Amino acid sequence: MFTGTYTALVSPFRDGKIDEAAFEELIEGQIAGGVDGIVPVGTTGESPTVDLDEHVRLIELAVRYAKGRVKVIAGTGSNSTSEAIWQSEQAADKGADGLLIVNPYYNKPSQEGLFRHYQAIAQAVPLPIMLYSIPGRTGGEIAIETVVRLAGIPNIVSLKEAGGSVDRSSQLCMAVPEGFTILSGDDSLTLPFLSVGAVGVVSVASNIIPGEVAKMVAAYRAGRTAEALALHRFYAPLFKNLFIEPNPVPTKTALQWMGKMTAEVRLPLCEMAPATAKVLRDTLEKLQLVS
Repeated sequence: MFTGTYTALVSPFRDGKIDEAAFEELIEGQIAGGVDGIVPVGTTGESPTVDLDEHVRLIELAVRYAKGRVKVIAGTGSNSTSEAIWQSEQAADKGADGLLIVNPYYNKPSQEGLFRHYQAIAQAVPLPIMLYSIPGRTGGEIAIETVVRLAGIPNIVSLKEAGGSVDRSSQLCMAVPEGFTILSGDDSLTLPFLSVGAVGVVSVASNIIPGEVAKMVAAYRAGRTAEALALHRFYAPLFKNLFIEPNPVPTKTALQWMGKMTAEVRLPLCEMAPATAKVLRDTLEKLQLVS
């Protein structure tokens, strides 16, 4: 089930609370753009700073607003295995189609600890699981050998790979069993990852350009490589500059300029500096996303 374009949704806030109307509008825009699924409450959804009730509420709202039209893959990772199981159980109860589970951060478990962490979650909750390796944020990666071990667990079926290495993605694609999918976790590397065997992306940029990201992935997978390359080249400045400051600050800033929501984030995140905001604004204007 994990192929194509999935949007790592931002979590809209207004005056310190979830902006449910803006969240519904965001999801409707994703569906209209042709994405295959949405991912509420991942890193882009500010999972570290929403409380547990808000976390569950955002998953519940995503399922309600999607109405079965796209898959809902709930972000339920934690550096506590018991908390990850609890959040995953809540996601299953609210009707999520699958789980995105980031490798534990800060406590830096061994590869055996990582295996047991994911194994325990998979045994407790029968939903399909997408592993998420992002060493830049967690302090460690899920080793290729560990991914292969985990792929032997029936409901662990995919990996979001955000290690920034095309070579590692290539090795993963060759190592995992047939039917286990690799998705890019970095918009700027989506096309290179597809070229070595990945089958999609969990995208930040698709919060802003869902149709274009979905078209790029679909074009490549259908053999229209020139079309996919043209889209990649055109939007490459956006893919880069959405990370000019910590994610999701630039994305929320862009969405505010587009009239979609406030740019409100929670501390320790804060608003963009004027210099980097100008770079982002210039990028959006050149792409005619704002006037």
